[in-house]
Amino acid sequence: MEKIDNIDDVLIRFNAFMIFEKGLSKNTVEGYDDDVAKLLRYAAATGKSVESIGLDDLHDFLAALHDVGISPRSQARIVSGIRAFFHYLKVEGYIDNNPARLLELPKIGRRLPDVLTTDEIDAIEAQCDTSTYDGCRNRAMIETAYSCGLRVSELVSLKISNLYIEEEYIIVEGKGQKQRMVPISASAIDAIKAWMERRGDKGIKNDDRDTLFLNRMGGKMSRVMVFYVIKDLCARCNIMKNISPHTLRHSFATHLLEGGANLRAIQQMLGHESITTTEIYVHIDRSFLREEILKYHPRNR
Repeated sequence: MEKIDNIDDVLIRFNAFMIFEKGLSKNTVEGYDDDVAKLLRYAAATGKSVESIGLDDLHDFLAALHDVGISPRSQARIVSGIRAFFHYLKVEGYIDNNPARLLELPKIGRRLPDVLTTDEIDAIEAQCDTSTYDGCRNRAMIETAYSCGLRVSELVSLKISNLYIEEEYIIVEGKGQKQRMVPISASAIDAIKAWMERRGDKGIKNDDRDTLFLNRMGGKMSRVMVFYVIKDLCARCNIMKNISPHTLRHSFATHLLEGGANLRAIQQMLGHESITTTEIYVHIDRSFLREEILKYHPRNR
């Protein structure tokens, strides 16, 4: 068993392992770093070294998180980071046994996301003044995110070279650098074409010449900036729902399902590895479920 002399060096190698070996995104790895940091602080406070942490210690750690008010959903995310860290330690020979292997996830309820109606999305886009640089960009961002069901990280990283306007589809680079092909609507294409006419107004940084959506400095938009843009537009429309860029993705999936789209097709367009992740949208629209039961259940024929 290899001794851990410098935990900071181990964390650097852990990050490299997650990015290059596992293909995880930078955002996921940063989240794992934060999860491991919480555990290391707890271990230091209890006089434990990383190598000496056992399953009981991990249970005590989760109990401490619960005591300070960390929600079960957040605890489950932290467990994912800890599992990845101890798996790495085992692979690299720092520990003989992986105590996190038997660590169970806290029980969490399935939280149904807020969804925007098409009228609300139209109202949000109507707030974008397309005669301005920001307004033209914002309308194109919102229409593209909704039309293609993009994650915010996928939206801000979307490349011009991955737009196939004539063929009406785009190539999206999702989690783990996995690419998928997604159809794009005519309305999104029109919004992108209008934005492309204004895109160079503020200049373009060399590193972002292939990035579709730019900020006022001519660089790549941040995820936080997209969040603020959407929050501001919703406030102007008096939409009181809990809205984020991800809401547009939820709305995309829900509206497809309501329109009769196949769940497997929705899974592929969203880039979900497991169909169970996509199945949450089946629980959103009760009227759709009722219609399906009335139509197909033998007791209703």
